Order: sequence, then structure tokens, then C-alpha cells
Amino acid sequence: MEVLITGGAGLLGARLARQLLERGTLADAQGKQTPISRITLLDVVPAQGFTDERIKIVTGDIADPKTIESVISPATQSIFHFAAIVSGHAEADFDLGMRINFDATRLILERARHNGNRPRVVFTSSVAVFGGDLPAKVPDTQVLTPQSSYGAQKVMGELLVTDYSRKGFIDGRALRMPTVCVRPGAPNKAASSFASGIIREPLNGVEAVCPVAPETPMWLLSPRYAINSLIHGHDIDGSAFGYSRALSLPGLATTVQEMVAALERVAGSNVVKRIRWERDDAIIKIVNSWPGNFDTKRGDAMGFKRDADFDSIVRAYVEDELKGQIAA
Repeated sequence: MEVLITGGAGLLGARLARQLLERGTLADAQGKQTPISRITLLDVVPAQGFTDERIKIVTGDIADPKTIESVISPATQSIFHFAAIVSGHAEADFDLGMRINFDATRLILERARHNGNRPRVVFTSSVAVFGGDLPAKVPDTQVLTPQSSYGAQKVMGELLVTDYSRKGFIDGRALRMPTVCVRPGAPNKAASSFASGIIREPLNGVEAVCPVAPETPMWLLSPRYAINSLIHGHDIDGSAFGYSRALSLPGLATTVQEMVAALERVAGSNVVKRIRWERDDAIIKIVNSWPGNFDTKRGDAMGFKRDADFDSIVRAYVEDELKGQIAA
């Protein structure tokens, strides 16, 4: 089977590709585990570090119809759509956010409809679809009231995925991702980028700035569990989602203060001293509009898993990215 991953050069795209290469199979339209013959990684920059002959690397504009036509054919049985303009960037540049987060999503779905083979489509949504006055634990049935352009664009994507699935054009799933932490590499323009930065930078011997208050609630998932959730979400039968193909993935409810405390338990007080607290009202406004806890009975019943605690998330980053070595 052939697989497309948009945003294939990013953290989730590249990690998913590597895990799929190791795994070797995915569920096909009938739910049968089928060998993967090709994984196409589409992004604006080339994906790095791949030598497997099953990988095809494509660079291009995801909102260009010709690009989408070149990477989605009737042989494409699975699409993981990760490419997006992140929250802070989408808020600052409305036109770009709409073009990449909404227009490109519709292009992908339209190409899949045109091909007529009903591929499985995994669309990564966000907790930013919720906002405003929310209950302490947000259920999947909560009215969607995003308080950012990024959140609104993700809502529109969720509705498209659900309707295209209802019509039988695709077999879609819109998975609302918790903030993925700890992300390796450089910070990005996401409002939630600090959540990884306040852990990653101090562990690497670099000072980090925390722009929000210690009591700020966070809803998190490690890269390990994020990838496992994406594969599980792809492979389960679409009928398990019921009337809505959108699902809030189980995550870890914590606070920034608890995250820093976990960092200190794992790495020591000298590492924590590298965090500087410096308020940023623009980031606070976006982050505080997001819910910090969810009722995930639906996701739990469908077999999705989450991290046990933030200490284990920090340890996973040290093991996976630092090979067990913490900067003194």
C-alpha cells in the first residue's frame, strides 16, 4: 500500500515515517494489515535522514493543486495530514493560515474524492477548537467555540473530514492532539512552543524563557504516545467514531509548575535554574483560551493510551534525544 504524510519533514511526520518503516504494515480499507510499499513525505523542505527505498521525498506547496495531484493517486490508501501553519503564526497571518490550514485540507480531500478509492485519512486537529467558558473537563460533545484563527481553521477541517466520511468519499479521523512535549529541535511559532522549550533548553544547557504563569494548565502527550495514537487512530475501524469523526485524544493534565517540578526531579535544581519567567501577554491570551483537561471516556474506550506522568515524558526525551546525557 502507498501512504502520504504531509508535513513529512516535521517532528510527527518524520517520526511516524520511521515507525511505519519499522512496523511495515498499516490497515487497508478492509481493515487488513497490508505491507507498506511506498511512503511519500511532502513538505516545503525535504525530509532528512531517510535511506529506505520505500521513502519518496517531495517538496512543494501543499496548497497548490498540481502538487496535491502529484502525491495523491488512486494507489494512495492512507493519508496522514499534519502540515499546518501553527497557532501563533496563523493568528498573525490570517491569509496564510487559511490557505494552508483550510484551503490545502480541502484540496487533499477533494483529490481523494476524485480518485474514488476512499482512503483512510488522519487529520491532526487541536484542543484549540475549544475556548471561552468551558467545564472543568471538556467532553467531545462540547460546543466548538475557538478563540483563535488557528482553532477556527481546525474546526473547519474537522467538519470537512466528518462530512466527506459521511458521504463515503474518505474514511476519515480528526484527532485532536494535546500539546506534544517534549519536541526536539528549534522553537517554532506555535503559542505552545514554550512547553517544550522550558524542558528541552535547560536539559541541553541553554537558558529558556517561560512566558506564562506557573499555574497555567496544560494538556500534554509525549512524541512516543503521539505517534502510537496516530497509528492506532488510523487502524481502528471508522465506524468506532460514530456520528462524529473528531476525537479528543487522551493526554496528561498538568500545570507548568508541575512540569518544572518534574524536570527538577529528573535532572536536578541546577537545570531548573536555567528557566527565566518573563510574561508575554500575546501568548498568555492564546494559551489561556485552551482547555487544560478533558473527559476522554470515548477515547479511552477506543483503546487510545496516554503518558502516566510528566516525569516519564522528561525521561523519554532524555533517552530518545540526549542518549541519557544531561548538560551539567
